[in-house]
Amino acid sequence: MEKMIEETLNLLQTCHNEVLASLQGLPAEALDWSPGPGMNSITVLVFHLTGSERYWIGDVAMGEFSGRNREAEFEARGAEPVVLRARLDDSLTYARQALGRLSHQQLEQERMAPSDGRKVTAAWAVLHALEHACVHLGHIQLTRQLWEQSRFNS
Repeated sequence: MEKMIEETLNLLQTCHNEVLASLQGLPAEALDWSPGPGMNSITVLVFHLTGSERYWIGDVAMGEFSGRNREAEFEARGAEPVVLRARLDDSLTYARQALGRLSHQQLEQERMAPSDGRKVTAAWAVLHALEHACVHLGHIQLTRQLWEQSRFNS
């Protein structure tokens, strides 16, 4: 396995571990709670994070169609914590399996993003998946903090 891929997978695992830590001890109502209009719940953020990872790693870098429905990610509600954990686990398992097949030469090859026709390298798509996951980790952490603060001030 390419060192860059190995390190990327390690960082993705760390990101997922932090998401899982942010879910710990939250009641079901907290997972669907939104801090305000136009802001996403933790459930939505996990669905979107995993959908986006699969898209950038699978659809773009690997050329493996996922059938992703991005809009549905933002409608997710009522998922049990075990479902959110499974999505994270499945996403990481797919990333490990898929990226383990990429060579250095393939990472340098240009790919086309099916959603908008943008041309990027496979390496860019993989790194963007990691970047995007980490951004949403931050959103999840902030949403949890805001939820806890709203309960403390009630």
